[in-house]
Parts: sequence; structure tokens; C-alpha cells
Amino acid sequence: MASGSADISSILDRILDAATDNLRIAKILVQMGLDPNNVTYDAIFNRLLEIFLHNITLANLLAAIGAGFFVATLLMRTMVPLRVANMVGCVFFAAFGALSANVSTFLLYLLLLPINAVRLRQMLKLVKKARHAAEGDMSIEWLKPFMTERKYRRGDTLFRLGDPAKEMLLTVTGKFLVKEINVEIGPGALMGELGFLTPDNRRTGTIECVEDGQVLTITYDRLLEIYFQDPQFGYYFLVLTSQRLLQNIDRLQKQLAAERAATTNRIA
Repeated sequence: MASGSADISSILDRILDAATDNLRIAKILVQMGLDPNNVTYDAIFNRLLEIFLHNITLANLLAAIGAGFFVATLLMRTMVPLRVANMVGCVFFAAFGALSANVSTFLLYLLLLPINAVRLRQMLKLVKKARHAAEGDMSIEWLKPFMTERKYRRGDTLFRLGDPAKEMLLTVTGKFLVKEINVEIGPGALMGELGFLTPDNRRTGTIECVEDGQVLTITYDRLLEIYFQDPQFGYYFLVLTSQRLLQNIDRLQKQLAAERAATTNRIA
């Protein structure tokens, strides 16, 4: 075992001797303050340690900590902890810029700090409102900041059964009719969310405008973007859409029961 260690040590020494014979490496060693004719691993380690201790300052230490948080953001999969780590890193980098009198670095990270704070607040607010929706509040107005406005006139068809589905809609004003089940939809209702969940993204019904109205739309791509920013939002959205699906099933069951009762009465 000792013989093997000695062999490895001798191999490393030969590699080091060969490297010092190279003029470029010798020049680098001279710049580092080392003698190319008398180079050992201990000498290299001690010189690097000396350089590190000589250059370590509070500003550089803060920059190193900030760099650590920046690397951490690259390893995170969800947006909320990423924003938090980014904000902490910005604080350390801004402190580094202030202590080192680097105005551009100080201003850059000072500007990034409130931007990250605003985006973090928006995401936390979105998740909180989604949680309330999942717990029973069926309002989905918390999605409005991410939606765009669209207007329809009476007689317009928003989409038909089997059409490709690319967006979800939230009614603001007017009235809309689900033709297959003859159900009228008023303001504050969600439409087209089930197409987001179907495997082939197809419409599950035909919606017609029966009274001039306004809707807000959000594309499925945008919903996926919000989901990947924070999977917790995706969970609450699925709970919300599942509740709506169960409501539709319950309504259809009641209609079917009423039709059967009416048929039985006619026969009797």
C-alpha cells in the first residue's frame, strides 16, 4: 500500500517537473511569485493560500456569498424559492458594490432587488388566491392580471364542440349558452377550462353568445407557464377545475332525474 502511494507521488513529481520545463508555465509560476527551478506542491499551496488571504476583504467575501446564492438559483426548480434566493444574492452583491466603490454593480443589483420582490409578491398572491379558490371560493378573478379582454355580440359562436382548444375564458358581462346542455352562463363564470385538461385539447361543448358581453381570455401556454413557475398553483387549479367538473356532472344528473320523473308521470 505504501509502495503504491510512493509510486503515485513520484508520478505527480515527474508531471510537475515536466510542467516547470514548459516556458509558458514557468512564466506563470514567476508571475505567481514561485521559483520555476524549485517548485513543490507545498510551495504552490502556500502561495495560493497567501494570495487568497492577501486579497480577502469584506467586499470580496460578500461577493462570494452572493455568487453562492446565484448558483443556488440555477439549481432550483420552482419560482418562489428561486426569487427568494435571487433577492438574497442581490443584497450581497449590492453590498459588495457599495464597499468596493463600484457604482454600476451597486445600482444594477439595487435595481434587481425590487423587481424580484414585486414578482415574488405577485406569485405568492396568485398562489394564495388559488388556495382560496380550492377551499371553496369558486371565483377565479385572481387570474385577471394575466388575461386579455375580448368582446362578443349576440349570435356569435365562441367555439364549437370538438374544436381545437387553445385558451380559457372568464365572463365579465353578457350571457352565453352551452348549447349541448342548454345551460346559460352569466358574468363571473369560467369557460373552456376543460379543454386544457383533455388529452387532445378539444372543446367539450359549443358556446354561443346570447347577449352582448365581454370576456377575459388566457392561453393554455400561459397557464402552463404559470404552472411551471409554481407547481403549487397547478395543484390548486386542478382542484378548482375538478370541482367545476363535478358541478357539471351533478347538474346533468339532476336534469336526467327530472326527465325520467316527467316520463314516468306521463306514462302513469
